[in-house]
Amino acid sequence: MAAGSSNYWEDLRKQARQLENELDLKLVSFSKLCTSYSSTRDGRRDSSDTTPLLNGSSQDRMFETMAVEIEQLLGKLTGINDKMAEYTNSAGVPSLNAALMHTLQRHRDILQDYTHEFHKTKANFLAIRERENLLGSVRKDIESYKSGSGVNNRRTELFLKEHEHLRNSDRLIEETISIAMATKENMTSQRGMLKSIQSKMNTLANRFPAVNSLIQRINLRKRRDSLILGGIVGICTILLLLYAFH
Repeated sequence: MAAGSSNYWEDLRKQARQLENELDLKLVSFSKLCTSYSSTRDGRRDSSDTTPLLNGSSQDRMFETMAVEIEQLLGKLTGINDKMAEYTNSAGVPSLNAALMHTLQRHRDILQDYTHEFHKTKANFLAIRERENLLGSVRKDIESYKSGSGVNNRRTELFLKEHEHLRNSDRLIEETISIAMATKENMTSQRGMLKSIQSKMNTLANRFPAVNSLIQRINLRKRRDSLILGGIVGICTILLLLYAFH
């Protein structure tokens, strides 16, 4: 019964780790897609006024597909965490098993971090796409105004200057977002290293009680052997004294 429960717990942990690895890879790809989105749109705008929006629509479809896949993985990982919580609360599992509770909490923290990272990256992507669409609409209005009338060049020039100002501001924002994304990736990598170190420390901490218990048993056995040996020596000494005086 205990072996079956242990196998069930280990199977849940294996599924959780597999889903966490898949989520980590998906989130890295998702972040790269969001970072490259605006630069691709800028390159397309600068290359030609009549270029079809194939790259943008392709990236939009890729974004929607990856978002759905990540949401499905998050849902599966949430289900595994719920099963692990049910297992720790079941009647057949000791309520004082701190190792199980610590493992469950660690998986919950990872799920929370991945969920927060996904929603933040998704919000950044949607904000960039909305800004790009707005700038594209402004540019189309300016081009339409220029082609519709050759007069009022002063007004057209003001529109163009304002548009250039918006593009410069947009590029500065995109550079700031890229720096923030790079910083986030570095912090994610450091977080993974710290969690690995913490896991190893917890493993050692869980093993130490077993080692201490073994040492105590060895000391008790040595003490018992010493008492038995001392008793035998005492009895032999008494017998020798009795034999010598008789």
